Amino acid sequence: MGKTPNSTAGRARRPSSAVTAVLCVSVVVGMVGLSFAAVPLYRLFCQVTGFGGTTQRADQGADRVLDRTITVRFDANIGNGLGWRFRPVTRQVTLRVGETGEAIFRAENVTDTPLTGTATFNVTPEQVGIYFTKIACFCFTEQRLEAGESIDMPVVFYVDPAIADDRGLDYVDTITLSYTFFPAERREAAPVAALGGGRR
Repeated sequence: MGKTPNSTAGRARRPSSAVTAVLCVSVVVGMVGLSFAAVPLYRLFCQVTGFGGTTQRADQGADRVLDRTITVRFDANIGNGLGWRFRPVTRQVTLRVGETGEAIFRAENVTDTPLTGTATFNVTPEQVGIYFTKIACFCFTEQRLEAGESIDMPVVFYVDPAIADDRGLDYVDTITLSYTFFPAERREAAPVAALGGGRR
């Protein structure tokens, strides 16, 4: 005749509802934390690898200039119904690899209320992102325009001479730098750095 299972021992092996609740809360908190970390980690990944045409950032120009020339074209767009006009004043420039270039973009608030925008950006071909370096850019801060106000915004950049060591990019003679302005979530914005730009 078999023994009756010990029901008390079975209950002891089951996790208590309090332990289960703590585990569930821990999992939820961990998932929320990862979701907040995902955006900056993704941005860091893009900046390091140039993934998706993400450009690089530097405080000064390149340490050498090559004979190879590349034409940089400029593109401007508005997203999510931001009430601005936005266009490149400088349509394109041709410069030597490693040479510092500058372009001007113009934004105008065509509404009767103040609006704040923030810019996203990328370059094509996307593989060039790791070599396209910006020294100064209006995309680093939000921009606020009063009703009817317009502003010239500079971007200062160079193509890293290291591109010459990437034989897979020998074909590249033209790069397109594209910006899209979206409505910013915050109301206030930092002013654009001078660098040849100015408000009207």
